[in-house]
Amino acid sequence: MKTDTADQHWNAQWAGIKAGSKWLTPEDAVKTWAADFGKDARILDLGAGVGRHALWLASRGFDITALDAAPEGLAEINKAGGVETVLARMEKLPFEDHTFDHVLSWNVIYHGDEDILLRTIAEIRRVLKPGGSYMGTVLSKRRLPHEQAKYPGREISRNAWVFDAPGTDKIHPHYFCSAADLLALFSGFECLKLEDREHEKPGSYHWHVTMERL
Repeated sequence: MKTDTADQHWNAQWAGIKAGSKWLTPEDAVKTWAADFGKDARILDLGAGVGRHALWLASRGFDITALDAAPEGLAEINKAGGVETVLARMEKLPFEDHTFDHVLSWNVIYHGDEDILLRTIAEIRRVLKPGGSYMGTVLSKRRLPHEQAKYPGREISRNAWVFDAPGTDKIHPHYFCSAADLLALFSGFECLKLEDREHEKPGSYHWHVTMERL
């Protein structure tokens, strides 16, 4: 069973993106993460969507590559210009080893089962330079009861859930984990920061994680 299918939902969303969408506004946490980077830093935005972070980082002079599996999102980035875009899947990155100084993946890598996460994290580790940083988000297990209260759902494999939620990406597999699960997934990294935070909606818990590649 193929589990990394959420790009189908997001490709349709990006095709109809409207001015003023929250998906066009960069997160403050990302701005803080990048504040001390050298201007020659090479950064991969993995799962870049319509480029809210890639375009902001490029405007600060960084060398940005925006990768996504949804071509409509990359088309929006290309309209703005100034950022290299790559159409590819997160678990099979088309880059040489140690290509990037930093990798960002905001609200992306949990779209799949544990096998997809492990393969994706292995690829992130491979393309990062030793000592390079990773920043991303992963769904917290604390969020799961809130989703179950809204939609009927079923666990398709360990920690991976799908929900009867037409019109949302929840019909595609999502991975929910504890802190211990998350740290076990990130073999080959040192955890610098780990915080379980709600996003804009009550119960929308995400792990915010910053790692250093060993």
